[in-house]
Amino acid sequence: MKRFINSREKLVTEALDGLLRSPAGRNLTRLDGYPDIKVVLRRDWKKEDGKVAVISGGGSGHEPAHAGFVGRGMLTAAVCGSLFASPGVDAILAGVIAVTGPAGCLLVVKNYTGDRLNFGLAAEQARAMGLNVEMVVVGDDISLPGHRHARGVAGTIFVHKAAGSVAEAGGSLAEVTAMAKDVAARTRSIGLSLSDVDAYDEAHESRLKADEAELGLGIHGEPGAQRIGLTDADGLMRLAADELVSSLPAGDARYALMLNNLGATPVVEMSLLLDAFSRTDLAKKIALVAGPAPFMTALDMNGFSLSVLELSTEIEAALESEVGPEAWTGVASWREPFVTPLPTLPEVFAAAPSDNAAVREAVTRGVKALLENEDYLNGLDAKVGDGDAGSTFAETARVIDGALDRLPLNDPFALMQTLGRLLSRHAGGSSGVLLSIMFAAAGRSGQERWQAALAEGLAAMQHLGGAGAGDRTMLDALIPAIEVLEKDGPWDRVVSAARSGADATAKMKKAGAGRASYIPEGRLDDTPDPGAEAIARLFEALRGG
Repeated sequence: MKRFINSREKLVTEALDGLLRSPAGRNLTRLDGYPDIKVVLRRDWKKEDGKVAVISGGGSGHEPAHAGFVGRGMLTAAVCGSLFASPGVDAILAGVIAVTGPAGCLLVVKNYTGDRLNFGLAAEQARAMGLNVEMVVVGDDISLPGHRHARGVAGTIFVHKAAGSVAEAGGSLAEVTAMAKDVAARTRSIGLSLSDVDAYDEAHESRLKADEAELGLGIHGEPGAQRIGLTDADGLMRLAADELVSSLPAGDARYALMLNNLGATPVVEMSLLLDAFSRTDLAKKIALVAGPAPFMTALDMNGFSLSVLELSTEIEAALESEVGPEAWTGVASWREPFVTPLPTLPEVFAAAPSDNAAVREAVTRGVKALLENEDYLNGLDAKVGDGDAGSTFAETARVIDGALDRLPLNDPFALMQTLGRLLSRHAGGSSGVLLSIMFAAAGRSGQERWQAALAEGLAAMQHLGGAGAGDRTMLDALIPAIEVLEKDGPWDRVVSAARSGADATAKMKKAGAGRASYIPEGRLDDTPDPGAEAIARLFEALRGG
């Protein structure tokens, strides 16, 4: 797998220095102890101010955890280990000494053997030095019921937030520790992923097949509690949410939800997953939501995790308090989307429907041709664009087909105006918009003949679209075809002109417009423009047998 990396040995230190150089790191500093001591601190922290320090940490590869949550109202310091490895005792002890004043220090530790041992030993050494140190271990993972040591996963961030809030408000070490323990006991998490973790292993091979996902896997790539079949987003979200519901105590408690991106799930899919969550039974219990966002990732794992925290008045106030770290998104009330009334738009079907058997038959043939060629045109576009040209034209065909009985088929000018409004409202992609411009301008034309009006609409399309003949677009088929139409040429010549124009694009070395214009010369050889090919096949279908 390709990676942006100089060396595995310097990965964490270089990444931490990148954080410190960034806007998110403007209020942070680090201890001068590389490579063994990797500790990020609040730059504004003063031990003598009398506030409790809150420290967490663990292996790297879970960013923004842990250093990303260092700041006012959350962590005072983060002790970072190597990739998926606990930091050493000296690094933890250095962090404790650096930030612990008379008020003491709380260590928030995820429940992994290395973390428990190293943080525990560092705490003992710090106490021997006269420092007042407490430790809370978080085990929020519910995927392995009955296991003696439930793993600490993304729900740990809830503990950081709540403990940090109490510490920032001047709470005592006993109060900060009590809050951390309470939140840890009330938090439950589970993860679901479509991929496992490639921890910079050149020989890595995924254990998951293309049609498999894992439920309850760990943040270091540990196998999931269940290997499940791939299904749609609603189905996968329901599986994860139902697992959490089964772990909750009975009653009508209110919960905060954290939707965590495990590293590589696209933002658009994370938003979709939050909407999918709204259709689960668990959603009825949610009062606050954090995310969707990356809180505790697993490198570039393509998955998500859900964490729920049973709320009390004190915990809710702690979650809603302001903080400095930008990685904490804040919480908001769980609610239905706000919806504003739609303003009045021009009526799409302003003209009364009318029928014309020949036009209806031609349109039906055109629709069928675009639908049948969807995959072929997508394949062409995959070579020169983003692979969706066929789907865009097919969408346009479906829109027209769905409105066929409402179209003024016996009035060419009204038909073109209606098609213009219909495509502007419903068709996607640049081709849909361009055809909408052409039909709308043609429908408003003062020409007496619809063929001349269509030529006028074509000129409007060229003016707004910025492309012309020879630019390797659908215009290379559309322009010659409409030129023949305008001159009352027979349909055979119209179709021949469109076909010749489309075929010519395969010999054009460079595109002058559209996404293909960004492709280097020579990569387009012998591949016709998919838009031009769609227009040629459309005219062939309109002609009929």
